[in-house]
Amino acid sequence: PMKLRDAPSACPSMWRCLPCPPAELRLDLVLSSGQSFRWWESSPGAWTGVLGGRVWTLRQDGDRLWYTVYGEEDEEEEERDGCPAKAAKLDAAETDRILRDYFQLDVGLSALYRAWGAADPLFRKVAKDFPGVRVLRQDPIECLFSFICTSNNHISRITAMIERLCQAFGRRLCCLDSRPFHAFPSLSALTGADAEARLRALGFGYRAKFVSGSARAIAEGLGPEGLCQLRTAPYAEARRVLCALPGVGAKVADCVCLLSLDKAEAVPVDTHVWHIARQRYGVALGGKSLTPRTYQEIGDFFRGLWGPRAGWAQAVLFCADLRKGQ
Repeated sequence: PMKLRDAPSACPSMWRCLPCPPAELRLDLVLSSGQSFRWWESSPGAWTGVLGGRVWTLRQDGDRLWYTVYGEEDEEEEERDGCPAKAAKLDAAETDRILRDYFQLDVGLSALYRAWGAADPLFRKVAKDFPGVRVLRQDPIECLFSFICTSNNHISRITAMIERLCQAFGRRLCCLDSRPFHAFPSLSALTGADAEARLRALGFGYRAKFVSGSARAIAEGLGPEGLCQLRTAPYAEARRVLCALPGVGAKVADCVCLLSLDKAEAVPVDTHVWHIARQRYGVALGGKSLTPRTYQEIGDFFRGLWGPRAGWAQAVLFCADLRKGQ
């Protein structure tokens, strides 16, 4: 059983718990498998990260998900993007709601695993060692700009880049064990005239142009609210809107659709997934390279196999592959 005295040194208000069996959620698998890059294992079994402009520590014990939320260090109000920077103190019902929403706990995962396994013996074989892998529901701005940074990159480097991005452009939230935590930058913070140069100085390379360019395109176009409203748009439309942004191709668009815009059918396809489709599933598609047409056909193949939450099933296999690779 966990000891709550293992919490980090900054004073958490209080630990609370939600009922949540490991078959429905495994923090260690979900928070380290490249869906979000803002969580780290702060002590064995405890995950600390930034969610909704606050710092949280989460851990699991039996059938319970324990969490605590840290207070902000400065009390002054300031305006950013029309929102007061210091959010009001959250009550327990609200923190429960934020976590349930983020982990999409209303979606019953074990039933989905059974359905995917019944449809796909390969899934059944892999998934038995990787229970509780579910898809996060992230803030669309954070998700989009995080995934623009993922092109030709690997998880540890992406994590470090996003940490630098938040330190340089995000609001400081609090300090835990002498480590500062920052909110993800607001859209307006990334639209400044010097944003691209600052990002280059932070080691973003060619991605600097895409981050600042996409920030400007959204600010001048659909706005953060419009981006959020893509949650109610059809999948094809959301994907089309995203692909019009600088640095956003089909795969990044699908990651954003799946992980922040409620498109559970979106299947991000990279060369790795393409090889899996060919080698393990014997999908005879396309030629020697991953063309847009081949991309679409692979997504359609997995949607046909796994059904309306195909992107969730793919997340399980992706996590399993990542773990075996490590």
